Amino acid sequence: MKLINAYNKISLIIRILCGLLLGVILGLAFDNLAVVTLLGTVFVSALKAIAPILVFVLVISALAGGNDKLDRRFGLVIAFYLVSTLLASVVAVVASYIFPQTIKLSEAAEAELVPTGVGEVLSNLVTNMVSNPIASIVDANYIGILFWAVLLGLVAKKVASAETKKVMEDFANIVSMAVRWIINMAPFGIMGLVYANVSTNGLSIFTDYGRLLALLVGCMLVVALVVDPLIAAIALRTNPYPLIIRCLRESGMTAFFTRSSAANIPVNMELCRKLGMDREMYAVSIPLGATINMDGAAITIAVMSLAAANTVGIHVSIFTALILAFIATLAACGASGVAGGSLLLIPMACSLFGVSADVAMQVVAVGFIIGVIQDSVETALNSAGDVMFAATAEYAQWKREGKSLPTFLGGETQVEI
Repeated sequence: MKLINAYNKISLIIRILCGLLLGVILGLAFDNLAVVTLLGTVFVSALKAIAPILVFVLVISALAGGNDKLDRRFGLVIAFYLVSTLLASVVAVVASYIFPQTIKLSEAAEAELVPTGVGEVLSNLVTNMVSNPIASIVDANYIGILFWAVLLGLVAKKVASAETKKVMEDFANIVSMAVRWIINMAPFGIMGLVYANVSTNGLSIFTDYGRLLALLVGCMLVVALVVDPLIAAIALRTNPYPLIIRCLRESGMTAFFTRSSAANIPVNMELCRKLGMDREMYAVSIPLGATINMDGAAITIAVMSLAAANTVGIHVSIFTALILAFIATLAACGASGVAGGSLLLIPMACSLFGVSADVAMQVVAVGFIIGVIQDSVETALNSAGDVMFAATAEYAQWKREGKSLPTFLGGETQVEI
């Protein structure tokens, strides 16, 4: 018991860094430690398993027992998500013009499902939205989970008794506590994940695609450290970087290694609690952000599509590129509703330039090669942005109500450090 208490007293970030370092050392020293790899698999699997249930019960409980304070904040956070994703697309287009890329292609790759247009993406979204709620939870279809949770929560708000709402709240608290226990074991899980990557993936696979990878990561860093902070600074009229750094450190770090926005939802929920946010707010906005706040996906779609056009010698006008930015925004928001995520939306964007499906699928194959880094950074950007914009909307409401900002943003309100 003393050992457990001593473990819990150490900052989670310190523990994660120790797990990361140990994973690197083990990965360099040993080739096949199945037990260590299993730790990472179990951690991610546990997060993925509990996340759909957590989202479902939290959203229902928040809406059923909530008041009517969500309106302005909720609309603001949606606006932040969409504006940020659009600006991320524009950053990717501009960067691709300044640093044009071509891709060394290999044999054509095939995919089971390749969307042919924005209409198909939107159709997939609507179909997933009204799918069976039980199946949505089992399949981790967050669009369906959100739709049914919101619908049931709103109905429960009107017809459920106070006792029923209390049961919903208790169940949400039970699941939330289970999630905290899982998150507490993150250092061991991340050690396993890092070990698996270091022991099986060498840097040599990035040699041919280093410049393309650098452009993708560079665009994501610009959005994370310039564009998103600018949006937050305009909304809060204060230095947003303490908030940005904390979100990147506590949300982005775990998202980088799990490479799943859905698996990182419990981590983001816990961070929102520490930031002193209203549970009614983040119980809805965080799952929604994991679905539509897709800055990294928008960047990937735009950069890879323009690189494909450059590779086959197609000149893309600035007007067409701006249309691409808009399409990439819509496609990115629907990435979670398409098998394969953002990479399999690249052929759809390539079709805008007349790039053949065979070439586009070779570009997708390249995306999978560099995905060890690209997908990790993309997920970290998306997940950290979910919390950052939810917090920005919350704190902006605090200022309108005359309430002081948290101390780490220069205010007087105490939140958990």
